[in-house]
Amino acid sequence: MANFHSLRASNAFAAEAETPARLVYCQDAALAASLRLQNGEWRIAPLPAKLEDCGPAVVLADDPRLFSDDLRRVLAAQRARFIFMPRAMAALAAPPGDPPAFSSLAARTPVEMVCRAIAAAFDNLALIARQATLEAELQRAKSEIDQLNEIGLALSTQRDRESLIDLILRKSREITGSDAGSLYLVEPNEQGGRQLRFKFTQNDSMNLSFRESVLPLDSSSVAGYVALTGQEVRLADAYQIPASLPFGFNRRFDEENSYRTKSMLAVPVKDPRGEIIAVVQLINCKRDFASRLTLQTADELVTAFPEECLALLRSLASQAAVALENIHLYENIEMLFEGFVRASVSAIEARDPTTYGHSFRVADLTVALAEVVDRDESRWFRDVHFSRAEMKEVRYASLLHDFGKVGVREEVLVKAKKLYPLQLDLVKERFAYARKAIEFEQSERKLAYLLEKGREEFLRREPEYRRELEERLREIDEFLNFVLKCNEPTVLREGNFKRLEEFAARDFIDSRGRHGSLLSDHEVRLLSISQGNLDDRERRQIESHVTYTLNFLSRIPWTSEIKNVPTIAAAHHEKLDGTGYPNNLSAQQIPIQSRMMTISDIYDALCAADRPYKKAVASEHALDILFDEAKRGLVDVELLRIFRAAEVFKLNSKAQ
Repeated sequence: MANFHSLRASNAFAAEAETPARLVYCQDAALAASLRLQNGEWRIAPLPAKLEDCGPAVVLADDPRLFSDDLRRVLAAQRARFIFMPRAMAALAAPPGDPPAFSSLAARTPVEMVCRAIAAAFDNLALIARQATLEAELQRAKSEIDQLNEIGLALSTQRDRESLIDLILRKSREITGSDAGSLYLVEPNEQGGRQLRFKFTQNDSMNLSFRESVLPLDSSSVAGYVALTGQEVRLADAYQIPASLPFGFNRRFDEENSYRTKSMLAVPVKDPRGEIIAVVQLINCKRDFASRLTLQTADELVTAFPEECLALLRSLASQAAVALENIHLYENIEMLFEGFVRASVSAIEARDPTTYGHSFRVADLTVALAEVVDRDESRWFRDVHFSRAEMKEVRYASLLHDFGKVGVREEVLVKAKKLYPLQLDLVKERFAYARKAIEFEQSERKLAYLLEKGREEFLRREPEYRRELEERLREIDEFLNFVLKCNEPTVLREGNFKRLEEFAARDFIDSRGRHGSLLSDHEVRLLSISQGNLDDRERRQIESHVTYTLNFLSRIPWTSEIKNVPTIAAAHHEKLDGTGYPNNLSAQQIPIQSRMMTISDIYDALCAADRPYKKAVASEHALDILFDEAKRGLVDVELLRIFRAAEVFKLNSKAQ
């Protein structure tokens, strides 16, 4: 699209084209003399051998074959008209050769009629020029509209605030031919008022290091004045600001960087409610947008911003306001949803305080692993890349991977040992009663012996009774300690629970005289769990959280860019060999995002120091366990290698 300095140049040329004297080239010398007497406004000349640049011209001749190549080009370009004046009347209707004639006149046509024909030819040339100008303006307007549409489309699809601001400023400079520009945002301050944030700057002629800063929202600066009043500011020279304006110009930047700020244009950016949300400030409208300015060439290459550019810039500012408002709403929605996700995760983890923070740590680990995989150039992952939206998808899926635990019974969810607390209390009470029963039984035997044998015989036998009691009590205490040890969950699969059955076979007599086992069959079964702390029924309940997760997350109307959150979250317990749950997916069916999350989930569960049912495992030991899982074909070994090589796992220790 042509910028405005080229527009002015073309307009200036059109204006100049109307002012030169009109040329009449006449082959007949006598006719030329008569024309000079008849009209003094025309410049009469003989046919030229070489035609120089000229204004509109009319050629009177009887043989166009005598025309020079220059004259033919001018006629073909609609910058001159040919009036055919043959000597013979019979040749009037068909002038020989090229170019075609505007009109044909007899050689003896009265000079007044010849003048009228010449005037008509000049009028025709003026109409042609006017038509060309209108067509050029129409094409330029169409081009401007097309570019505004393109800009509007680009602005409407941008979701990143920084990229949007860069785009607004770049397009503003392009359509105005500006060498530099800045964008200021109007924002609230801590005192409840408003302030200007110097958000972004661009300069074609200089490489600048930029740092955001905050300015007061007042009339002391150009941007502040525009933001405060809503008035546009257009200055031909920033060093010569009219005294009627309240702001000045700080030359410090120019002096420190050998730059010359000359012309300036600042416009407000208003949202649909009419509130000013930003200011676009442009500097130095260049005659040639591709040129680079120096201190010495600024006066020559820079011109004032034309009046015509304001309408176009207002339109762009209006589109920019809508785009900024949209992205503000988008960010608010994202913030709202982010808050909802975090609150949901916190609420779910509050049901099981021992795992609090697990989902956040898994999200951090998985996103970090995804970032490393995105950069990896190995043959395994060189074609794997994640967009910003896909990274967000990974993060939300990781945060919500345990969302379904809201559907699991709380007593199973928070179960810390193999026996529930009430079950363990009952076992302890049973052992305590059995202990008392043994003591009572021993006391009865001793009393009976005392009454039967007398005091002296009893005293001789009493140490034997005491040793027997101590042995029986020690045995039952050892059994209880063994039960307590068996009640502790194990990370790895263990056996050696046969003694439970042996001890459980022993009975005691309760207060009603009935024989009972120290451990019930159900308690023996729970205490014999070889890995973890859950039996098969409880494990199925815990595993059902994945199905609940999929069901719950599928009800959320995810946007198209993160629509795979439910699928990714629901596959984090699948195994590459197809033995995972809930769907026994094969390796090819498990998304790579879920594979990464599986590694993060297992690692954090192993290393977490806040689980009462197990001790925290050291990082190296946790990695060894994961590599054992990989050897068995359960987790992705290549992802695991990256997880260790890039030391992604160290994020876990920082988070804790």
